[in-house]
Amino acid sequence: MSVERVFRMKEGVGETSYAKNSLAQKEALHMVKHITIHTIIDLYVSKTPQTLHIADLGCSSGSNALSVIGEIVKVLGEKCCEISKPMPEFQVFLNDLPTNDFNSLFVALPDFYNKLVKEGSSEGSPSVFVAGVPGSFYGRLFPSNSLDFIHSSFSLHWLSQVPPGLFDKDGKSINKGKMYISKTSPKSVTEAYFMQFQEDFTHFLKLRSKELISGGRMVLMMQGRKGRDQTDRNNILYWELLAEAFASIVSLGEVEQELVDSYDIHFYSPSLEEVEGIVQSEGSFEIDHLEGIEIGRNSSKAIKTGRATAMTIRAIQEPLIRHKFGDGIIDPLFERYGELLEEELAKEEVKSLCLIVVLRKLT
Repeated sequence: MSVERVFRMKEGVGETSYAKNSLAQKEALHMVKHITIHTIIDLYVSKTPQTLHIADLGCSSGSNALSVIGEIVKVLGEKCCEISKPMPEFQVFLNDLPTNDFNSLFVALPDFYNKLVKEGSSEGSPSVFVAGVPGSFYGRLFPSNSLDFIHSSFSLHWLSQVPPGLFDKDGKSINKGKMYISKTSPKSVTEAYFMQFQEDFTHFLKLRSKELISGGRMVLMMQGRKGRDQTDRNNILYWELLAEAFASIVSLGEVEQELVDSYDIHFYSPSLEEVEGIVQSEGSFEIDHLEGIEIGRNSSKAIKTGRATAMTIRAIQEPLIRHKFGDGIIDPLFERYGELLEEELAKEEVKSLCLIVVLRKLT
């Protein structure tokens, strides 16, 4: 099947967010819901399994994971009635790192099940069995040929590690004063980030190809960028401002510059072309759909959302920062970060790109 590569734009959705339970992600999930639903229905019609084995990788602890599952169950129920097929059972695996708050997901399950019962057809409510699977998706998680469908939303732009190429032979940073790719970074910094993403995404595809059945599908959403320029403002703004907030803390004598220089973000926003190239090179999957949705924000809302965005990024970065710098700088750092975000977001609209990749495992 030929690759479909599209750019769409949605204005005023909300600030770019890297949190799993963010409003921006919820809106993005809604925007691509038809793609997820089309993929799962096509899979079911072609396989008609008695049990659909589904995994959500990087589920976090928000409500988005269960909402996606609920939508899948609902539309498949409608499709089964339409084509006079029995409703399959659903085995759902929610995956994230062992430090994830799985308890909050499990606490939400009774309400989730009650909703399924209320929305059930005359045939009865669907059978849905949910389990937590702690572990990194950069390692094996499931037995061979055991999954039908994999969903992952806003997780794959997080790298397995900070790229080793960011440090010289003495362990010193080659990207001093910055925490990510910037306009002043050496070319080797950009290369190091891409090489790490290439290695991680290739490894991810190899592992999932072992776990999926032949013809199994994946719907992946991740932060991306629109063109070749990795230093585009929309791509680097949040990390540039975080580095600036750190610089303020250094100027107050709260932390040493050398220690800050050794802190880098394990993040990479790929282009459509990079994702396509890696999938084709790895060779286990066919691309059914590849799309970039550009999400804009209204700059008039910047004052309301600058601090909220700071708290969103704090939720992800705080454990890493706390481990490296201790507790003392956390509050002043993110207070300053929020101020910088409010100032910058009030100047000019910020857009982010969500990449949607639909893959089919080759036989």
